Amino acid sequence: MGPDTTTSSYWLNWRGLLCCVWILTAMGIASYLITKYEGASNQKSRKRENEDEVDDYGGVLYDDEIWKPCLKGIHPAWLMSYRMLAFIVLLILIILNAIVDGGSIFYYYTQWTFTLVTIYFGIGSLLSMYGCYQHHNKAGGDRSEGLDEEQAEITNLPNAAKFVGPNDHKHPRQVAGIWGYVFQIMFQTLAGAVVLTDCVFWLIMVPFLTIKDYNLNFLIINMHSINAVFLVGDTALNSLRFPWFRIAYFTLWTCIFVIFQWIVHACIALWWPYPFLDLSSPFSPIWYLLLALLHLPCYGVFALVIKLKHCLLSKWFPDSNRYIL
Repeated sequence: MGPDTTTSSYWLNWRGLLCCVWILTAMGIASYLITKYEGASNQKSRKRENEDEVDDYGGVLYDDEIWKPCLKGIHPAWLMSYRMLAFIVLLILIILNAIVDGGSIFYYYTQWTFTLVTIYFGIGSLLSMYGCYQHHNKAGGDRSEGLDEEQAEITNLPNAAKFVGPNDHKHPRQVAGIWGYVFQIMFQTLAGAVVLTDCVFWLIMVPFLTIKDYNLNFLIINMHSINAVFLVGDTALNSLRFPWFRIAYFTLWTCIFVIFQWIVHACIALWWPYPFLDLSSPFSPIWYLLLALLHLPCYGVFALVIKLKHCLLSKWFPDSNRYIL
């Protein structure tokens, strides 16, 4: 069972203080990044400070980027169908997991992330339906299609993702609404969280469980694989941006989970779902620091996937690729 986590001595010591400092520092940096770079309003304020400076951070999100595929030759209905299929499969799996193992599964970071992936595809399906409706109403070629052609020419230029010509401002695009931004934020949160959960499971926990002769069942394997498969598939199809500053949401997601665990253990003496979260260990501050630093490579791996996608599409489909940084 371990030490009693409900006593004040468990928390009020140098280990708890250091771990609290790591968490508060991570949340502070994340909050600063969000405040500085998130949203269209912040982009406009930066441009007012320097009209010649190009926004490299991609804090603004446009409405059509949510539901349009990365290639103009792909109909938005394909992306919608993929998201609906992913939502149905993931929803069935999380329900089966809850039935078989009970509600205690939501005590784990894996199930938190898996549930968020399911919600992501549910919201994505609805947004894609709305996008298909818009696409249908604009069928026949209107001014927005002309704008797409104009932007396609721009994307073929060097540093196209960062360049906006003066003519583009004559045809302002509609900035995404609140649900569009929620969807984008979930995408980038999951990009890091899925890599973190699956890498920790397959590279650390599976070898340990194999030594202990622990049998991995169908649900456990799927919970740590199919989420990444569906997310990478959606990444290959969508045209969502991937600015680096949104690693802040991934960081906050993990911090919220840790704080939740702290609150639960402060109230109830329970076992820790992950041993490295136990503050009774003299190495707990090191574990917490390593966990925080691990967010950088996990998020970076997905950023490399996005970069590879754009490079390949620019090479294979130069006239059809929607290159968005």
